[in-house]
Amino acid sequence: MKSCLTLVFIWAVLPCINLSAQKLFEEANDDLVRQIDRMYKNGLGYLAKSQSDGGNWSDNSYGSEAGVVGLATLALLARGDDPEFGPYRITVKRSLDYILARQDKKTGYIGSSMYNHGFATLALAEAYGITNDLRLGPALQQATDLILGSQKGNTKGGWRYGPESKDADTTVSGAQMVALFAARNAGLSVPESAIEKAIEFFISCQDSSGGFGYTSKSGPNQPRSAIGCLVLALSKDTDSKPYKQSVKYLMENAAHDGQGHKFYSLYYTSQAVFRADPSLWRSWNSKNVKKLLASQSDDGSWNGNYGKAFSTSAALLSLALNYRYLPIYER
Repeated sequence: MKSCLTLVFIWAVLPCINLSAQKLFEEANDDLVRQIDRMYKNGLGYLAKSQSDGGNWSDNSYGSEAGVVGLATLALLARGDDPEFGPYRITVKRSLDYILARQDKKTGYIGSSMYNHGFATLALAEAYGITNDLRLGPALQQATDLILGSQKGNTKGGWRYGPESKDADTTVSGAQMVALFAARNAGLSVPESAIEKAIEFFISCQDSSGGFGYTSKSGPNQPRSAIGCLVLALSKDTDSKPYKQSVKYLMENAAHDGQGHKFYSLYYTSQAVFRADPSLWRSWNSKNVKKLLASQSDDGSWNGNYGKAFSTSAALLSLALNYRYLPIYER
């Protein structure tokens, strides 16, 4: 295999060449690189083959949720394959069609909960910059406006299950915050005051260990703490005491599987670790690759509490940090 530097150079100076994906990031171990890419391609193959003509996944009810379709869309885009001309172009188009069909044309709300709305908005934001679908810009603007409007009416400064909710929790709020950062990356206006207000809510849910609870400081766990750590990192608040405490908690708990929410935890933990510390990331990434390699089914999928579509998408996105292709996955 050619060296990492050679392929990165080719990618930089020959943009017109249709490479299938960017070179894997930061890994000098060629065997690990091959394992990651083989696993990823097998996972994408599962998503492409199991998608319905309507754009969703029917392995269980979660596969029809707009948020799960959004995560699958992100997984399809994250390796760098061309969404307009590549082998997954039809799969990507169907999934975007599905998300757009579930957006309320008046309010911009996508799906049946703010969980769905956040992940679907994130998918629109990441797809917006790398596809030529003219529908995405207006849809992303509406979806972003709904997130911002929902926060204005929230007494906690965050978000919960519905746009009209007056209380907030860190899991739903995390999905909206990542979507807002992605929308900002895509060129949309996101007021700094909205970010600051949400950060205040997150910090109010952080206990002395650095971990984050659900609606308060009480009962921090790994998935919620990974979300809090990631949100602080994305806000560029990495010199603050809350962020440093969150990294400490992360380093002590990153090996945990999420207390019954394995793939959900994996999705956020990978991003938080990647941004927190390069040496921690290399160690965590190597272990994650081995675990996922051992648990991947023959059809390329992974299975968990919320079905194959969600679990496969989340597993792939935990590997996607190796590609560093989507803007939200850059350090």
